[in-house]
Amino acid sequence: MEAHITDYRQAHQVLCNPHLRQSLYDAGDVIMKGVLLTLHGRQHVDRRHLALTVFKRDYARYYEREVFPATLRATLAPLRGEPLIDALAFGRSVSMNLTADFAGIDRDTDSQTTATLQRLTGTFGEGATLVHSTRNHDEVRAEVRAALAEYRELFLNPSIARRQELLDAYQNGRLDEASLPRDMLTVLLANFAELQLDEDGLAREIAFYLQAGSHSTANAFAHALWELLTWIGNDAARRVALVADPLAMQRAVHEALRLHPASPVAWRQPLDALDFDWGLHVDPADRLIVDIAAANRDAKVFGDDAEAFRPDRTVNDKRANRFGLTFGIGVHNCLGRDIDAGLPPGVDTDPDNHQYGTVTLLTRHFIADLGATFDPDDPPVPDGETSRPNWGRLPVRIRWENS
Repeated sequence: MEAHITDYRQAHQVLCNPHLRQSLYDAGDVIMKGVLLTLHGRQHVDRRHLALTVFKRDYARYYEREVFPATLRATLAPLRGEPLIDALAFGRSVSMNLTADFAGIDRDTDSQTTATLQRLTGTFGEGATLVHSTRNHDEVRAEVRAALAEYRELFLNPSIARRQELLDAYQNGRLDEASLPRDMLTVLLANFAELQLDEDGLAREIAFYLQAGSHSTANAFAHALWELLTWIGNDAARRVALVADPLAMQRAVHEALRLHPASPVAWRQPLDALDFDWGLHVDPADRLIVDIAAANRDAKVFGDDAEAFRPDRTVNDKRANRFGLTFGIGVHNCLGRDIDAGLPPGVDTDPDNHQYGTVTLLTRHFIADLGATFDPDDPPVPDGETSRPNWGRLPVRIRWENS
C-alpha cells in the first residue's frame, strides 16, 4: 500500500517519525548505499554527529563572509564582459567549488578542473535520483561506476593522502588541531575505524556531499532567480525595493524555495506497524510518499494563494518556516540549510549583521549588481532528462557597469 501525504501537518509528523526510514534513494544504491542520507538508527546518529562537527553555525557564517565572496569573484572573472550568462551553469560552477572545499576535495580551481568535477558530480546526481530518471537505469548505473573510478583517481585519492599525512602529524604531536583542514573528508578519516566504513563507502560518502551540495544549491538559485525576475517583470519599482532591502530579498528567496523544494517528494518505509493520529495505519510493507511540493502549498499554512509566488507572504502557522519543508525536518533535515538559506530574519534583525545564505547572496548579486534580466530571444529551458521540475538552462542578460 502507498499512502500519499499532501497535508503540511501530516507531512511534518511523518518526516519527524524515527520509526520510518528514508527509502527514496533505494534505486540509487550505486552512489547512495550507506551514505548519511540513507543510513538509519544508530549509524545515522553517529555519522550525523560527526558531520555536525563541521556544520557548526560559526562555519556557516565564515563560509558566507569569507569563502563565498572569494569564490564568487573567481567564478565571475572569466565571464566579465559577456552580455549573456547561463545562470544555472554559473550557479553550478560557484556551488561546485564551495561544496568541494567543504567536502575536502583538493584540486586546482581553473575552469577545466571545475568542469571535470562538475561532469563527475552531475553523473553522481543522476545516479542518486535514479528513481526520477527518464533514461535507461542500467546505463546510468554504468556511467556512475565509471565516474566513481575517475573521481577516485583524479580527486579523492590525492585528497586522502594529504589529509592522512596531516592526521599522522597531529597524532604524533607535530601539528596542532587548528591546523587540520576543516572538512568532511578529514573528519571521516580521523574516525574511520569507528564508522564501519570501507574505502568504497568513504568514496560514496564524499561523492554524496559533492553532488547533493552543488546541484541542490545551483537548482535553488536558478529557481529563485527565475521567480524573482518573473515577479519583477517590467516593474522597475519592484527591483528597486528588493535591492534596497536585503531582508526582503531573503524573504523573497525563501518564498521561491518553498515553491521549489530540491526533492519534491520524500519516501519513507515503516520499520514497524504505525498508527497516525489522523487515522492512517501503515505496516512495514507499505510506503509513505510525502509530497513536499504539495505540503509546501497547503492553504491552511500558507494561505489561499499558496500556489502563487508572493514575497510578502504571511505564514499562518508560526511553527512553519517561510520555506516550508524544503530542507526537510527531523533526523534527515538538510545539514546545509543554514549555508544555503541563512537564518530566518526576525523583527529585530540587523540587516548589516545577518546571515543571508548563499542562495540569497547569489540571487541578490545577479539582480542588484549585474542587473540580470531575461533574454526574450533565449528563454529558459527545462531539464528534459528528469521528471523533477528543474531548469536545463537559465540564460540572463547582464549589465557589467555596476559590478
